[in-house]
Amino acid sequence: MIPAVVICDDSNLARKQMARSLPESWQSNIQFAAHGAEALQLLKSHAVDLLFLDLNMPVLDGYQVLSALKEMQSSVKVIVVSGDVQPEAFERVMQLGATDFVKKPVDNKKIAALLDTVAADRKAAPAKAEVTTKQLSKSIEVDAELRDVFQELTNVAMGQAGDLLARLLNVFVKLPIPNVNLIEVSELHMALASVEDESSTSAVCQGFIGGGVSGEALLILTDSSFKDIAKLMNYHGKLTHQVELELLMDIANILIGSVLKGLAEQLDMGFSQGHPVVLGQHAAVSELIKANSGRWRKTLAIEISYGIENYNIMCDLLLLFTEDSVKTLKHKVEFLLED
Repeated sequence: MIPAVVICDDSNLARKQMARSLPESWQSNIQFAAHGAEALQLLKSHAVDLLFLDLNMPVLDGYQVLSALKEMQSSVKVIVVSGDVQPEAFERVMQLGATDFVKKPVDNKKIAALLDTVAADRKAAPAKAEVTTKQLSKSIEVDAELRDVFQELTNVAMGQAGDLLARLLNVFVKLPIPNVNLIEVSELHMALASVEDESSTSAVCQGFIGGGVSGEALLILTDSSFKDIAKLMNYHGKLTHQVELELLMDIANILIGSVLKGLAEQLDMGFSQGHPVVLGQHAAVSELIKANSGRWRKTLAIEISYGIENYNIMCDLLLLFTEDSVKTLKHKVEFLLED
């Protein structure tokens, strides 16, 4: 019998990719959820055999769904599919009852092997279910479908960067849902949702180019983060201006390099990175942006806000693609949207 499947992910692209990795004969019995609350509602109203679950989602994230299922003593088998590949993320979901963990982008061979294992225990299928996909709200800043693609590509890339940072510092990195918008430079400071304007910040910028795409990566770190960053990097001396600059550069190299590498791999292209430039230290984010506004015009901005659990560390990574790059990027990802 055909198993009943729910694919839960806030990205339409990720839901499509996951569905394509399943057998053709299963397609009639797949339902979709755009966040954890929708998935739980489907599980309560339908007999479901298998749940493919993302971790970073609005409303209810994957951890909250797993906790709810554990409390409900649900028998549904859950396979977590996430770009967050930190060792602690794996440990947490397995402790919460997940059957397995698959990293994004999904490996069809890995999925096939998992399905062989699950098949032996699957239940009889319910009546044919209607496939329901929650459409993302239309954005006036950027085409909704393209926005979804960029969000999912960034989700995978930032997970790789978070994993590198987590292993280096032996911490758990809190990963956000990336924000994607087409904005004017005058609105740039408003795109930095997690950095309060009154906070003292330091920032570094690094240009990148490749395959008809160019832009700059802007990393902004709140000054209150330096003390804990120094502690995690085993630096116990005085936090001088020069030491803070070195710490800022270290974090920028890790996050900018790995995120760009993750995006390049998914887009099948390479990025060359320029020399990092310090935009300023110990200033409000609005002042840093204003002082460097000549560097940017209208831009496709992708914001990633990193935090570290149990530490007062918060930084924003903003990828600023030139207006001319958007057309090239759209062409590069069109194949991902094909049905």
